Amino acid sequence: MLNTRETSNSWEGDFQGEKAIYLRFGSSEAVMLPEIGGNLVAFRDLERGLRFLHEPSPEEMESFKTRPMIHGIPVLFPPNRYEDGRFAWNGETLQFPVNEEATGNHLHGFLYNTPWVVDEYGHTEKESHVSVSITVDETHPVYVTFPFQFSITLRYSLSSDGLMQHVRIRNHGNSCMPCLIAFHTSINAPFNTGGSASDYKLKLTIGDRWELDQRMLPTTRFQPLLQEEELMRDSGVYPFFAEMDNHYTAVPQNGRNRMELQDTKSGMTLIYDVGTSYKQWMIWNNNAEEGFFCPEPQINLVNAPNLDMQVEEAGLFSLEPGEIWEETSRLYLRQS
Repeated sequence: MLNTRETSNSWEGDFQGEKAIYLRFGSSEAVMLPEIGGNLVAFRDLERGLRFLHEPSPEEMESFKTRPMIHGIPVLFPPNRYEDGRFAWNGETLQFPVNEEATGNHLHGFLYNTPWVVDEYGHTEKESHVSVSITVDETHPVYVTFPFQFSITLRYSLSSDGLMQHVRIRNHGNSCMPCLIAFHTSINAPFNTGGSASDYKLKLTIGDRWELDQRMLPTTRFQPLLQEEELMRDSGVYPFFAEMDNHYTAVPQNGRNRMELQDTKSGMTLIYDVGTSYKQWMIWNNNAEEGFFCPEPQINLVNAPNLDMQVEEAGLFSLEPGEIWEETSRLYLRQS
C-alpha cells in the first residue's frame, strides 16, 4: 500500500519539479525518481557533506529527462549495445530501434526513462525503504519490440549498513525470455565536498578487457591490460588516468565483486559491492574529465545474443516461465 502521509524517515516530495520518494536514516539520505526510470538519483551523508552519486543539477534536468544516463543509478534492460538493433533469441530476431547514430546500434534498452509504479515506501527502526516496479504485458508499449510478459521490482533500503539495492525479475509469460540487466551507476569523484579527484584511487574486480571494434561491439577477443588497469585491479589507481569506455570480465576477489573508491586524504572508502551474477563490468569516465565516472555492473557481454559464444561466457541468462532472477548490491562507506 502506498503511504500518503509524510513521515520523518520516508516521504513523497519534489526533486527539481519531479515526483520523488525521499528516504532518511540517521545522517544518510536517498532520493528516488519513480517516473524517470526508477532512478535513484541521490545518496548523501548530510552531516559530513558527502554526495556519492552524480546528481542532476537544476540546469541539467531537461537533458537528464531526455537521456538520464549519467546521473544516479539508471536501469539498463537489456544493457549496452546491440548490433543494428538486432537481438537474436530462440531462433527469432527481435528488432530494437537504432538509437545511437554514431555506431548504428541500439543502446541501453527501454526502462531507464519509463515510469515505474511506486508499490510501497516506509520505515522501521532498522531502515527506510522504497519499492517500485514495472510490469510488461501485451498492452505495454515495450511489448512491441520485446514480446515477453514479465515484471521487474526494485527495492532500495537505507540503514546503518548503507544503501542496499534488491532487484527481482519474474517471467509471467509462457515462453523462455532473456534476462539481461545492468546499472549505469554514476559515482562522484570526489564525493567529499571540497575534496580533489587527484586524491582518489579506484579499485575494481576486473579480469580481462574485451576488444571492441569501431562500433563499440566485442570481437570476442581479449586485449592485454595496461599497467594502470592492473593497478585498478590490484591496488587502486587515479580514476581519470586516461579516457575509459571499456568492457571487462568480472572476477570476484575474496568472494566479492565490487568497486572501491578511496579518498586517500580523509581515509574514507566508498564500496560498491555487487552480486556475483554480474559477470561483466563496463567502466566509463566521461572522457577522463574529473567529477564522476560510471562503474557499471552488467550481467551480459555487450551484444551477447548475437555472438557465437557459450551462453555462460557471454552471461546470456534466461528465465523459463514462472522463474525468478534476483540479486542485491550495496553502497556503503568504510573509514580506515
